[in-house]
This record gives sequence, C-alpha cells and structure tokens, in this order.
Amino acid sequence: MMRMNLTRRIWLSFLSLLVLVGLSMIIIYPISIQGTLTEETYRIIEQQQRQLVNPFSEQFSPPDPDDALIDPSSRAVGHIFYADQVAGPSVGEDLPEELEEAYQEMFAQAFEQESETGRYEFTFQDSTVFYVVTRIDASEDEEVDEAYYISFMWDAYRDSMVNQLWENLVYLMLITSALSLLPVLWLTRYLRKPLRLLGNHFEQIAKRNWKEPFHWEGDEDFQKLSDQFELMRQNLIRYDSAQKTFMQHASHELKTPITVVKTYAQSVKDGVLPKNSVEESMDVILQESDRMDKRVKDMLYFTKLGNLKKETINLEELSFGALAYELEERYRLQRADLNFIVEGAATRFQGDPEHIQILLENLIENALRYAKSTIWIRAEQTDHDVTLIVENDGKAVSEEDMQTMFEPFRKGNKGQFGLGLAIVKQITELHRGRHGILNENGRVSFQMTLPRQP
Repeated sequence: MMRMNLTRRIWLSFLSLLVLVGLSMIIIYPISIQGTLTEETYRIIEQQQRQLVNPFSEQFSPPDPDDALIDPSSRAVGHIFYADQVAGPSVGEDLPEELEEAYQEMFAQAFEQESETGRYEFTFQDSTVFYVVTRIDASEDEEVDEAYYISFMWDAYRDSMVNQLWENLVYLMLITSALSLLPVLWLTRYLRKPLRLLGNHFEQIAKRNWKEPFHWEGDEDFQKLSDQFELMRQNLIRYDSAQKTFMQHASHELKTPITVVKTYAQSVKDGVLPKNSVEESMDVILQESDRMDKRVKDMLYFTKLGNLKKETINLEELSFGALAYELEERYRLQRADLNFIVEGAATRFQGDPEHIQILLENLIENALRYAKSTIWIRAEQTDHDVTLIVENDGKAVSEEDMQTMFEPFRKGNKGQFGLGLAIVKQITELHRGRHGILNENGRVSFQMTLPRQP
C-alpha cells in the first residue's frame, strides 16, 4: 500500500470529492433536469392549447394549416385541428412528406384516446415529439362525429435548455473548483506547522530528550493535543526519575549487607573473628544474606507488580478468617508480648490469593515494628466493598509521613527496606481499590478498601 503524507492525503481527498460531485452531477443531473424540462414542455403546450377558443363557439376560426408546419428545430408550439367537417383532409394534404409520418402518428393516437386530454411523446428521426391531444365535445353539431385539438412541440426547446444549463453547470464547477483550492491550501498550511512541531518533539522524546516543554496556542483541538503531549512528557520525566531513584535505593539497600558479608568473610578467612566465635561470625553472615535475599525478593516482586495488569490477576473467592488466623499464628511467635485480635472472620470477597496474602503480611510486619501491646486484623464489608484493616496501638503517624508512606523506599524510623507499603499500594490498585492510613482512637489504622467483585 502506498504511503502518503498529510498534504497528499488532503489533496487526494479534495480531488476525490470533486470526482464524486462530478459523477453525481453526470448521473443524477441529466435525469433530473430532463424530467423537469419535459414537464415544462408539456405545461407550455397545454397553456397555449387552453388559449384557443372553443371551436364550436361563435368566436372560433379553425387554425391555419400553416400552424401545423413546425420545423423540428423550432421551439414553437404547433396546432392541428381535426374534424370531419372543418379540417381533416385539408390539413393532411398540406403536410410535408418528410413529416407526414410524424403527424399520422399523432392522429392515430388521438383516435385511440378515450379520455378528454392526454400527454404523449414519440421519437421520430432522432428527435422527440411531445404532444397533447384534447378531444372536443361535438355533440351539438350533428354533422361532426369527431373533433380533436393536437398541440405539439419538438424537443429542440428542451435540448437547448439542457445544453445551456450544462454549460452554466460546467462554468460553475470550474469556478467552484478554483475557489476551493484556497481553503485546501490554507488547511494544508494550517495543519502542517503544529504537526511538524509535534513530530519534532516526538523525535526528541524517542532520543530520551524530554526536557523541553511543548504547548500550542491557538486551535482548541491542537491545544488539547499539546496538553496531552505535555502530560505524557511530564509522566515520562517522573517515570525516569522514579527509575533512577529505584536503582539508587536498590543499590544502597544491597550495598550494606554485601559489605558486611564481604567484611566478615574476609576476616574469617584471615583468622580474625569479628565476633567471639566462628559460629557467631557466620551467624552474622547468614543474617545479612537473609536480609539481602529478602530485599532482592521484594524488589523483584515490586517490579513484577508494576508490570502486571488488572486483567492478569487470578481472582478467587477468599475467606478473610482463613487468611487472618493463619497469619496470626505465624507472627505471634515473633512477638509473644503482643495480643492479636481478628475481627470479621466471616467476610468473603474476590481477590488474588497470593497478592492478598502478601498485602496482609506486609501490613502485619509493619505493625509488629510499632505496636506496643495489640494488633487488630479485621475486615469490614458493605454491599459493594470490603475493607481490610490492620491496626496497632503504636505512636501516631505524622501528617507529613502519611503523604509519603506508601512511596517506594520511604522508610520510617523503624522501617527496613521501604518497599513493604509500596507493595501494599500496588496490590490494592491492581484490585481496583484504594489505600489509606488514619490515626483514630489511639490506634494507627492501615485501611485497604477493595471491591467485593472487581
């Protein structure tokens, strides 16, 4: 398929429109105009025929035989009066031999007519004759059996009018086409500039150079397009900054445990024990290795969530009680001094089992670091939503920290890697839910509201 730029497409559309209009005129116009002029021809014939006086009144004088001798190229209306007594043979005798066949055709049609008036036409020697036959009431005259007025007109009038109108139409089309070039040239020039500027900015973005802003003043549609482009540019800048920040934090988070492991391993190899014994030194290495493993898994999982779409998560009907009691039993061993309270165990909702479990794990692990005596794990439901809540009786969260707590690598004073709550936020958004944090009734409450059936 041949590729065309915008200018060629505009010109092609313009030419196609002209061709379509021209074809429409060529096909529809002759049919329409010929029908209209044919009707007008009959109207002229009937109008002139009605001007004739009743042949049986005192004012009647039969038409001169010359009235029937109308040349086919003439635009005049011819008249023939036929009656046994008045005309008939005398008219027939004066008819030119080359037109006698045409007049006999009109006579024959008149004799067959049953109605008072009739319209007819026939083709004779590549010309068309339009005629109107009016039967005269001759009942008052006993000597006349039949009487007809035949008024006719050749197609010279109609054809000349069609030709004249065609000439006017051609001139009109040529003038219209020439004048149409002006808006086409203007449209081409009007569209080319903003699209060229937009294309240049896209080219810069393809080269990862998105520092220069873009805004178009003028047409509303182009201005809206430029605003959308600017929004995309800003999102790319934020995404690029987030990627760089992620890499910096990831490098920093991994650097510390790697340094510790490397230092302790080198010390053990050199026979210098950082701790009191080889076992204690190796325990430190194992702990740092576990921390590093946890960080790598969290970062991989965080990256995986960012690439998932809402349509790819595995939705199943889940029992909140089954999840909460299992997690309570697991985390109770980490802090025996804490009291775990599970509420709303009968709540059921739709969710991805793996993601929801990780969401609750991260919320509980966060609560373990701050709770003084009690952690509440509960679910509240409405007709359309279910809210998963993990609360602790620790110190209230400041308004400033609330704004950034769910951002990646934002660690509190007791935080570990800064990815736990960021993972919670992404899981909530994957389920088309919303996240929040409140200080109420002496508790810090993390609330994730999910639709019961996403």
